Amino acid sequence: MKIVGVSACTIGIAHTYLAQQKVEDAAKAAGDDVKIETQGTIGIENALTSEDIAEADIVLLAVDIKIANEERFSGKKVVKVSTDTAIKSPNKLVAKLHEIVGK
Repeated sequence: MKIVGVSACTIGIAHTYLAQQKVEDAAKAAGDDVKIETQGTIGIENALTSEDIAEADIVLLAVDIKIANEERFSGKKVVKVSTDTAIKSPNKLVAKLHEIVGK
């Protein structure tokens, strides 16, 4: 399964990057392709391309704030959770994404 997403917290420092790392690690352990964009204090990093989004089976938004360019995910299956959920329960979260996609 291919997962793409965005991680962003209110301050844009620790939780943004912790959520990215935890989700990426859990998804890779489950055998998934994964790419998580971060929107933190230094701007957008690891930016998703239109090709990344088009190829994705599902979009994960691990966010605590409004993110830039959310409309680019229109028409995709989107799951939105807090960064806290992504950090504390990444394996359960990835399992839920599999359940939603059916893969």
